[in-house]
Amino acid sequence: MTSPKLRLGVNIDHIATVRNARGGEHPDPVAGAFAAIQAGADGITAHLREDRRHIRDDDMERLQMLCEAEDIPLNMEIAAVDDMVEIAKRIKPHAICLVPERREERTTEGGLDVAGLHNTITPIIRELSDNGSRVSLFIEADESQIRAAAASGAPVIEIHTGAYAHALDAGDEDTAAKILKAMQDGAKLGQELGLEVHAGHGITFDNVGEIAAIPELMELNIGHYIIGEAIFMGLEDAISEMRKCMDDARDTSQ
Repeated sequence: MTSPKLRLGVNIDHIATVRNARGGEHPDPVAGAFAAIQAGADGITAHLREDRRHIRDDDMERLQMLCEAEDIPLNMEIAAVDDMVEIAKRIKPHAICLVPERREERTTEGGLDVAGLHNTITPIIRELSDNGSRVSLFIEADESQIRAAAASGAPVIEIHTGAYAHALDAGDEDTAAKILKAMQDGAKLGQELGLEVHAGHGITFDNVGEIAAIPELMELNIGHYIIGEAIFMGLEDAISEMRKCMDDARDTSQ
């Protein structure tokens, strides 16, 4: 069976990180999003954190205007808390991904505990869905979490690939193989339960192959690595190279 083309969502958070390191307005993450769209990104992702460490409220508003004008989906990542939900409802992006968030972390680490937070998350999913956004849940490739996500009413899950990336970086191939198997099984289960399955976190040119080859995956969201590589090779070439790695992996797996 031929798998559908794997979509690439480009996360532009860390263009804002560079801007905020010095202050002012440059580099502008919205200009970066436009460049990513011109380079072939299928969507734009941005995380409005509670501490506003990179993306700011006005960035999200401008990103929504840009993505509407370019007919490209905006995926807004937020914590499942009231003030973020209210902002997301006002902006009305195409998609909203609920993620865990801790102030002390450098980046999102681990997946959302949908099973443990069912009574909190389910009403938020309903509220955001009724407002016109497609809700996804950023979770581990764990059977209980995937089943809880399906029961919550969210149409999409995004599997956390960070542990797999970290294991490969540490040279722990046995652990990486176990995590990869869990992601493969999790993606299959998610699809069987009627969920659209995405994946993201820690993905690079070197490790994207096995992830992209998972046939049930419909989209990868990649940010930090692409923005980092853009320093050396330019944003267009970094996106093109990631796209090539993804397409080659999927073609090989057919």
